[in-house]
Amino acid sequence: VWPENFYSCVIRNLQMLIQSSRNHNSQPTPTRSAFTLMEVLLVLGILGIIMAMVVPRVLGRQKGAYEDVARASLSGLADALKLYALDHAGDFPTTAQGLQVLMRRPSGKDPSWKGPYLEKEPLDPWGSALTYRCPGTRNPELFDISSAGPDRIHGNQDDIGNWQK
Repeated sequence: VWPENFYSCVIRNLQMLIQSSRNHNSQPTPTRSAFTLMEVLLVLGILGIIMAMVVPRVLGRQKGAYEDVARASLSGLADALKLYALDHAGDFPTTAQGLQVLMRRPSGKDPSWKGPYLEKEPLDPWGSALTYRCPGTRNPELFDISSAGPDRIHGNQDDIGNWQK
């Protein structure tokens, strides 16, 4: 954060620079209706400096917001899986059945199915499908659901899963 007197000093120096460039002309200056090239370049330079300070902060918040949305999606999916389990005597869908059983009745007759539990396939904020495993490797008594994260590759540091708090 720059001190306020810095901005006033910059503006004062710019005004003096523009005024001195106008005073060096020996001929009287006609009335102008446009900006000089120097004025336009100066404004673009100032905008560039401001953008250099603001853009990194905004992008940092966007990444955090995507991670929050991914966690909220995992929580919503976990709720849908728990509803399915309530209708099926506490049994969650198998890994082989996958998340499709939450959207469409499985083949064959399943009188316990009261879905759909989800309207469409759940995706993370980066557009990748969420993964599901039951029983989970990280939650052996329940299930694992996860997002591959921003790099869209499962099994590395940026993965977001229901086992994380």
